[in-house]
Amino acid sequence: MEFINLYGESAKTALGFFWKSGWAFVLGYFVSGMIQAFVPKGKLTQHMGEADIKSISLSTFFGAASSSCSFAALAAARALIKKGAHFIAGVAFMFASTNLVIELGILILIFLGWQFLAAEIVGGLILIAISSVLIKLTYPKSWLEAARDKVESEGDDLEEDFDWKKRIKSKEGWRLVGHKFVNDWKMAWEDILIGFTIAGFVAVLVPESFWTTLFLVGAEGVPGWLVAIENAMIAPFVAALTFIGSMGNIPLATVLNSNGVLFAGIMGFIYSDLMVPPLVHINAKYYGWRVALYIAGVMFVSIVFTALILNGLFTLLDIVPESRRTVSNITQFKIDYTFWMNLVFVWIAGWLIWQNKAYLKNHSMKMMEMEGGGKIKKVAVTIFIIINVLGLAAFAYTQLLS
Repeated sequence: MEFINLYGESAKTALGFFWKSGWAFVLGYFVSGMIQAFVPKGKLTQHMGEADIKSISLSTFFGAASSSCSFAALAAARALIKKGAHFIAGVAFMFASTNLVIELGILILIFLGWQFLAAEIVGGLILIAISSVLIKLTYPKSWLEAARDKVESEGDDLEEDFDWKKRIKSKEGWRLVGHKFVNDWKMAWEDILIGFTIAGFVAVLVPESFWTTLFLVGAEGVPGWLVAIENAMIAPFVAALTFIGSMGNIPLATVLNSNGVLFAGIMGFIYSDLMVPPLVHINAKYYGWRVALYIAGVMFVSIVFTALILNGLFTLLDIVPESRRTVSNITQFKIDYTFWMNLVFVWIAGWLIWQNKAYLKNHSMKMMEMEGGGKIKKVAVTIFIIINVLGLAAFAYTQLLS
């Protein structure tokens, strides 16, 4: 009976994460769809071919204006490189599209608070700057030239230039927004499902002692600066073991926060979404294993340094988060602003889906196929759906008995 109680509570907590963030996902992907549909990119890509501030800045802007899906970020970065963008610009795009997008920011604000949102924005820029410098200092020219040759005949072209004023006034423009919205959901829902489910079960089943031991929380005789370094270094490996993308790991970061993990560790965890094995494998398919592991190495070093810089900066400004929000409070079901926001955005999502159907009908096309985690991930998604359904049934059963 205790197992059924814990199982049901875990599934209920996972559903609570979905409930709390549902409206934020719709709003974030709606804004992302508008940016993708109405921000012309064609003329700007020609200015991204050098390893200078202009190229990196444009890549950062493109990344922030794109989808937060990790797999989409890798595919778009490959397309940029194919069109002549410098490799450093491509890496900057990857980081920006998984750390500076609006939907991720809204989710962090809801689950973790404004300090973490501020850290995500500032740290995202620091992360891009550090990775750019690292690549310049270690630039493996022959490897990257071979990687460019490999992608020149692969990948989709970026959309060419257009008159955004004309498009934003047209029905076709808003149908395109709906199409972008649905595509973003199609690419990200699996990571969100897996990530939120893992977070729900971890929050209930994994004892606090596990996290305090792993991240040296309250360790006696260990200097605080050494604990911060350990947290920043171990967080990317914890993130890699979750196999979760950028949007799916925020609830788990909330679990870490509620268990007292240091600020440096939580930020290191959030930034490490591009280091999960499926994404490293995708990069290997695009550029070869040497370059894929090189990218992962650059990311690891950049993430550790960024987490430590943020920890030091926020400590200096005395704004390091210390509230330790409890997961149970975040995932409650009640008639509050979340209820009304979800109600409103369900209608908005329905309208956007309808716009997508009109777009597909007019263009006689099917939904785009985005390269993802493959058969293993599809099996995992099916298993996680079954786990959630059975878990909610277990929760309903325990409620009937109580």
